[in-house]
Amino acid sequence: MRLFSLATLLISSMLFAQQVEKSKIAIKYAETITVDDLRDNLNILASDALEGRETGTRGQKMAAAFISSDFESNGLLAPVDREINDSYFQTFKLFASSPAEGYIRINDKTYTANTDFFYSGNPINMEELESKLVFLGTGEREDFLKQDLRGKSVFVLNKDMQKMRGILHLADSLSINAIFTPLAQTESEFQNITTRVKGFFEQTQITLSDPAQVKTPTIGSVYLSPQLTEFLLGKSISELQAWIDSKKSYKSIKAKPFKYKINKKVKTIESENVLGMIEGTDLKDEVIVISCHYDHIGITNGEINNGADDDGSGTSAIMEMSEAFAQAVKDGNGPRRTLLFIAFTGEEKGLLGSEHYADHPIIPLENTIVNLNIDMIGRKDDPHPNNDNYVYLVGSDKLSGQLHNISEAVNSAYFNLDLDYTYNDENHPDRIYYRSDHWNFAKNNIPVIFYTNGFHPDYHKPTDTVDKIEFELLKKRTQLVFYTAWELANRNDRPLVDKKN
Repeated sequence: MRLFSLATLLISSMLFAQQVEKSKIAIKYAETITVDDLRDNLNILASDALEGRETGTRGQKMAAAFISSDFESNGLLAPVDREINDSYFQTFKLFASSPAEGYIRINDKTYTANTDFFYSGNPINMEELESKLVFLGTGEREDFLKQDLRGKSVFVLNKDMQKMRGILHLADSLSINAIFTPLAQTESEFQNITTRVKGFFEQTQITLSDPAQVKTPTIGSVYLSPQLTEFLLGKSISELQAWIDSKKSYKSIKAKPFKYKINKKVKTIESENVLGMIEGTDLKDEVIVISCHYDHIGITNGEINNGADDDGSGTSAIMEMSEAFAQAVKDGNGPRRTLLFIAFTGEEKGLLGSEHYADHPIIPLENTIVNLNIDMIGRKDDPHPNNDNYVYLVGSDKLSGQLHNISEAVNSAYFNLDLDYTYNDENHPDRIYYRSDHWNFAKNNIPVIFYTNGFHPDYHKPTDTVDKIEFELLKKRTQLVFYTAWELANRNDRPLVDKKN
């Protein structure tokens, strides 16, 4: 019995010693992640020369060249099209649609899009339509189903945006041309709203699919001024509401005959995800994706949005981590699993780069065991004004309880940062789990951890600049992601997926 106890103690001591040695190795490479290197990367990524890195622009392509050059200098493999022509770029087409001609003509009077009304939807190559407008009160489902509305337009009086989404979905299924609704109750309110929303409706929308290829282009919703509403329907908004409240027949409201044409123009652009790979050893067929997005929102009103935190901080971080892992490979301490570093384009346009990758992965998605995604880790937010030791984590427990436990254990072993799970709450109104590139992995049931510092007053503003970055905090958070990746890359078992989206 005594011999057995001694043997057990000896084995435990050996395992502990091995663990300590492994930790020392991880620490050695984590310490190559430095404030100076992070700052050097970020000074380039968030410089005026890159013009805000908007998807498809010269600045975005300059950033892509800088990241790929860094991957190459560190010795990362160029993993795209390896059988044909090794490349760090996963290039793909995007389609940019922007407002073109738009008007509503009633007799000899013409109302202009983005002045008298606004619209959303997909009206590409649309001819002028002469459409009957049917008044349907507040847009109750039974009122839609009482009559044949195919090829007609419908007017509803409804301020509930959640219900409006349902109405638009119903309209699409019934082949209705468009839903008309007032944007405001009074003309002064309409003018105030116009100053806020005009830029949104006039901006270019970028998509992965070509909207010009849609068989039946739809307008979707048309938001009218109160003046245009009254001219079209012969009653003011308050009179229409009184009509609804009195439960009078909707068929008694007769709209003036009108013609309208609302169009968008489409051009094709190219953009690219930037990928660099470190091949694993005995478990190289299993892949860990470490990601960020490197695009930002470009120039608005003549001012450059440098995007130092969003997401220059995450991009600088994965460049530093790739260098640390590459050095480990050179020293003979390379990871057991393959590491794929991806800087995504098009995140600000709707997670387009990560969606394209998920649809066209260079390694089958079933081989990807986890995605560690970073979006804004260089600042503090208002709830943590004096806390230099926190980071928000989202998603770690959504698909794999084991991944969550590994993440917690790594943090305890190396840092003891305050891991804030506020945004991990399924009922949180910001719904962060669905708003960055990790979602395109999570929706394919690949476990994810998303790292962020939360929002601050400079979010999506020209004031998100390098001088606001807290580099010691950025280094600490980058090292936390590195240690987590190191553990996941070298442990015996991949995290168990015990939940499904």
